[in-house]
Amino acid sequence: MGRKIDHEMVVALMTLLLSSLACVTASRTHEEYFRRNLLANDLARTPPMGWNSWNHFYCQINETVIRETADALVSTGLSKHGYEYVNIDDCWAELHRDDKGNLIANKATFPSGIKALADYVHSKGLKLGIYSDAGLYTCSKKMPGSLGHEFQDAKTFASWGIDYLKYDNCNNEGIKPTDRYPIMTRALMEAGRPIFFSLCEWGDMHPALWGAKVGNSWRTTDDIVDKWESMISRADQNEVYADYARPGGWNDPDMLEIGNGGMTKDEYIVHFSLWAISKAPLLLGFDVRNMTKEALEIVSNKEVIAVNQDSLGVQAKKVRMEGSLEIWAGPLSGYRVAVVLLNRHPMRMSITANWDDIGIPPQSLVEARDLWEHKTLKRPFVDNMTAIVDPHACKMYVLKPKS
Repeated sequence: MGRKIDHEMVVALMTLLLSSLACVTASRTHEEYFRRNLLANDLARTPPMGWNSWNHFYCQINETVIRETADALVSTGLSKHGYEYVNIDDCWAELHRDDKGNLIANKATFPSGIKALADYVHSKGLKLGIYSDAGLYTCSKKMPGSLGHEFQDAKTFASWGIDYLKYDNCNNEGIKPTDRYPIMTRALMEAGRPIFFSLCEWGDMHPALWGAKVGNSWRTTDDIVDKWESMISRADQNEVYADYARPGGWNDPDMLEIGNGGMTKDEYIVHFSLWAISKAPLLLGFDVRNMTKEALEIVSNKEVIAVNQDSLGVQAKKVRMEGSLEIWAGPLSGYRVAVVLLNRHPMRMSITANWDDIGIPPQSLVEARDLWEHKTLKRPFVDNMTAIVDPHACKMYVLKPKS
């Protein structure tokens, strides 16, 4: 009897030890993944949130706009929702570098310089982003690109206190993105400051296939414009690469157009819902200083933002398509599932989501939370759920199996 007990104790102890080693190994592997694929910057565990100047202002930017935008992100409460990056896009620099080859802020529009601007943005508890290009000139041709100056420019950005770099793909001398972009990756790794690296080569060479070792996000599409057809097509193109998104590296279907006036409220709700469930960067593209109540209501929906920022970091997919009716779904932490019922048809339609399509076991009793109505539906659902959806509109739910 004594030997048997001793043997069982030894087996139990060995099992416990092996289990502990497995946990340690898994944790170590997890951390090694981040070190290997995140430029050693440990950024982007969830998709970035913030604002970018291009969609609304194009080249008409200056340091006053940037300062006032930072102020507005705070005063409107958007910063508390997670919108932390204030990103300057194209046209911020002089056309020519100085006599040492350094980039110079445009003296007319950014007279205080970028470092002073970064200090101001940081004083608000926010982060400053900058723009450059993996070519000789940026897309506007109003300022130099970083091709051939990658290490110099990365050090300059770090010395200014930059937190985010959007890196475009114009005037690139015909050199492949896979040859140009990793040079800036290495430059940022040596710059001495963690800088989020946003690859913007427009899906040119399927960056989802190689972007995780190069940047923190990668554009999967051409530029978006403020129209339904443009927005929905970007979502379609981005969805193809869903399996490649994960904490530290995200598919990017371009910035948000909400609030710029080219779509209806329902269409903007679809826009925000699809970007959120697709784990896309949430970068506002309107004038935050003068936004409408409607735009603020959409982009500050904390329940929809929570889907985007969920720690599991799994991008949703189209799990069912029937003509113009689509079901997008993806798992969330806590055994939950996010679902968007999308009606692309010009008429009201009924859409049914079946549990076996969205990854919930059949016969499960499920509680549904409507994220745009901000209410938990009174009766639970079994096997499926059906909703009537307006044209060019959607319903968005978080489903939680109860039994």
